[in-house]
Amino acid sequence: MKRRRGAAAAVLALGACLGTAAPARAGYLEDAGWGTLTVITNVVYMPAKITYAVLGGLTGGVAYALTGGDFKTAETVWVTSMGGTYVVTPRMLQGEDPIAFAGSPGGDTDTTQSPTADGGTPQGLREQGLGGS
Repeated sequence: MKRRRGAAAAVLALGACLGTAAPARAGYLEDAGWGTLTVITNVVYMPAKITYAVLGGLTGGVAYALTGGDFKTAETVWVTSMGGTYVVTPRMLQGEDPIAFAGSPGGDTDTTQSPTADGGTPQGLREQGLGGS
């Protein structure tokens, strides 16, 4: 008899605890989902981007040799293939930041820069040509 009372009290206590438990906040689950999607995306995206950059580096070297040392041609190939985004972030998947698989050889329309919270561009993230300009 004493055991039944203890068991009944335990079941009631457990039911009360579960009944008053606060549900997980939606932001946590949403963040976990975006994080998981980001990891899965990067498992595919990063090897493809690195392969593209390596092949572009080799192609730029061949272009440099075949054009008789024309650095501008090789630089165009190198900047296009080696520039751009190497890691996808959750903000990129949500459409808040751009994803640039290839760089822009002109340098004027650099899509790899993402604005900071105050609207400016982060220091040190400006794409430069190989000639030092």
